[in-house]
Amino acid sequence: MEQVWLLLLLTIKVLSVTAQFNGYNCDANLHSRFPAERDINVFCGVQTITMKINFCTVLFSGYSETDLALNGKHGDAHCRGFINNNTFPAVVIFIINLSTLESCGNTLVVSSARGVNAYGNISVVQIGNVSGYIDTPDPPTIISYLPGLLYKFSCSYPLEYLVNNTQLASSSAAISVRENNGTFISTLNLLLYNDSTYSQQLLIPSTGLPLKTKIYAAVRATNLDGRWNVLMDYCYTTPSGNPSDDLRYDLFFSCDKDPQTTIIENGKSQMGRFSFEVFRFVKHKNQKMSTVFLHCVTKLCRADDCPFLVPICSHRERRDAGSRTTWSPQSTSGNAVITAGPIITRSGRNKQTFSMHCRNFKNLGKCFNILIEIGNDLEKGWILHESEYFFQLLEFLVENMS
Repeated sequence: MEQVWLLLLLTIKVLSVTAQFNGYNCDANLHSRFPAERDINVFCGVQTITMKINFCTVLFSGYSETDLALNGKHGDAHCRGFINNNTFPAVVIFIINLSTLESCGNTLVVSSARGVNAYGNISVVQIGNVSGYIDTPDPPTIISYLPGLLYKFSCSYPLEYLVNNTQLASSSAAISVRENNGTFISTLNLLLYNDSTYSQQLLIPSTGLPLKTKIYAAVRATNLDGRWNVLMDYCYTTPSGNPSDDLRYDLFFSCDKDPQTTIIENGKSQMGRFSFEVFRFVKHKNQKMSTVFLHCVTKLCRADDCPFLVPICSHRERRDAGSRTTWSPQSTSGNAVITAGPIITRSGRNKQTFSMHCRNFKNLGKCFNILIEIGNDLEKGWILHESEYFFQLLEFLVENMS
């Protein structure tokens, strides 16, 4: 008789638990408990933040999915989650779109601090933090025998990225950032254009670009929340595709700028624009072609904050070409690294090229102007031009005037 009663009690318990979980994908041995910290998973994504809550422990606590809402917004259906019973255990999923994150009471706080940034220089470092909570409603009675459920979440987003464009022959490159990287950007582009209208992308001929050709570059963010602008912090070049190459030439960093580089737009929209003139690295002097690889470190800033982050620069001299930053891309938190082709430049100009400009005495004035221009460049110590160009041109002029 005792065995019959024991069997009956076990049957009643199983039926009770089965009824409690309502056929959802739950295990009574694992989920007959109140929620714990491990019962929520947060995924800080490119365009959304996703929370997955163990629904089985919610059911055990006496609630349903409609009792859970973001930041106490229980009367707004848009602030509730939905059930996914195709996983084990069953979960309630909440998705926050970063473009409308305040609609359900979530908060965005951007903290700024002046310190050493990812590449070892003094700068303003910013972190964006999105936070909120998911809870159950308070009962209308004075007391309750049900536990109140509260799940807190937050996502931190570093607002600095490396755009490492090492294949600029194709004029553009992009990479999608993985959803768990905690970045506001899904795609960064580094584009090259022919002129200041930024309407026609640059096509690099197989023979390379002539030296001193002006290139218009743009760092552009796509799929980016409208509250953010792009702020170019540091752009530099290397002779190889390795952004950590010991040999590099800085186009600009803060107020320190190459004289041939012009910053057109920075921190005012979701596109940063600048121009620079094509040069060659002296180490390629024995090659017919020279390759230049472009890299940019880019920050995001809120539109209201950007004017305070853009450096206010007075006229200053270009720092010595031999100076180097100490930045290494491997040390950057939350980078988005873009890899693509080289900018190909003509390695130099031979006498045949000179004769195209100086084939008779009528054009010698232009030749003298070129000679003076190159001499000025050499005097300034720029690595853009090599001394052999100067002396070859001088030799050609002497031969034609003798």
